[in-house]
Amino acid sequence: MTLNSTVLRAELDQLKLQGLYRTRRVISSPQGAVVDIDGMSVINFSSNDYLGLANHPEVIKAFKQATDHYGVGSGSAHLICGHSQSHQALEEELADFTGRDRALLFSTGYMANLGVITALLGRGDTVFEDRLNHASLLDGGVLSGAKFKRYRHNDLQDLQNKISKDNGANRTLIVTDGVFSMDGDVADLTRLASLAKNNDAWLMVDDAHGLGVLGGTGAGIVEMQCLSQQQVPVLMGTLGKGLGTFGAFVAGSDVLIETLIQKARSYVFTTAMPAAIAEATRVSLQLLIKDNWRRDKLNQLVKRFRVGAEQLTLPLMQSDSAIQPLLIGDSERAVKISEALLKKGFLVTAIRPPTVPMGQARLRVTFSANHSEQQVDQLLDVLSLVEPTINI
Repeated sequence: MTLNSTVLRAELDQLKLQGLYRTRRVISSPQGAVVDIDGMSVINFSSNDYLGLANHPEVIKAFKQATDHYGVGSGSAHLICGHSQSHQALEEELADFTGRDRALLFSTGYMANLGVITALLGRGDTVFEDRLNHASLLDGGVLSGAKFKRYRHNDLQDLQNKISKDNGANRTLIVTDGVFSMDGDVADLTRLASLAKNNDAWLMVDDAHGLGVLGGTGAGIVEMQCLSQQQVPVLMGTLGKGLGTFGAFVAGSDVLIETLIQKARSYVFTTAMPAAIAEATRVSLQLLIKDNWRRDKLNQLVKRFRVGAEQLTLPLMQSDSAIQPLLIGDSERAVKISEALLKKGFLVTAIRPPTVPMGQARLRVTFSANHSEQQVDQLLDVLSLVEPTINI
């Protein structure tokens, strides 16, 4: 079969008609509360750089010094000759930070989730996933070859019912986001852990959007809900959000990490992240732990926004995290509102299917410790101007 460009063009045109066509914007500045995008300086309410560490001078300094020492590329996979002292030190520090025996670095969060689920499960096993899990978790479940079953969002009774009907599985894995990336709400890990224990299942948590932000020291949702390695045996976290760098890790028992080293194909068969990234992340981890004010300020900004949004009767979804979605519904209208905000100097991304369910397009407002109260108030003022459009 030859590649038919006419068919592909028709499919692209259909996406445009449905308001689902995606385009990239070109950033010409560092990440921050204000960015230069497509030639404009705009206030950025779309980044996952929750603690404002992506452009921190100490993190940049560590990266530059490590590049002088290690060069740019790692040269190989971890299991050949790509595993540096910086990689090893970061893994040990992440394990200590999360209260786990060991941690294992992956090049991306997507690769971590695919690697873990496909390494742990196969034919004859079953994986249960929250319906609103990140795409990488869902893809990992499908690719594992295990029976793949989704339960209603945060509905543990539905999960229990599905587990009760599943007979004869060799292994059972329950998988959930910690903070759901498009809704901003959190999983009830305490009850999930209890349910997993009672059903002889493993529990895996993707804490990409909680790490650095939640918990007394920023160790994430497992710290916030006071859960041990035994209760949550598989913990995944990303480095490109709260930590402001790049990559991901999985933390857990020694036997889990050894299993992943041997069997996780997305770990075994890919080049290691640059050692300079690992060294920069070590510094951002220290800043995350030391600078409690970043989490405190972030929480204050979120509360300020929610109070203002409720006063404006905006369609605010229930979330106490740094992710504050405004539910619009129609994809085309969400895009138009996002474009109107951009013209007024605010970058607020419209999220559409298939990232979210049909009819649930939204504006995904995210906050950073680098934002000021004045910038939050400015956003609310602009949203008040387009309020009739939002509430149609």
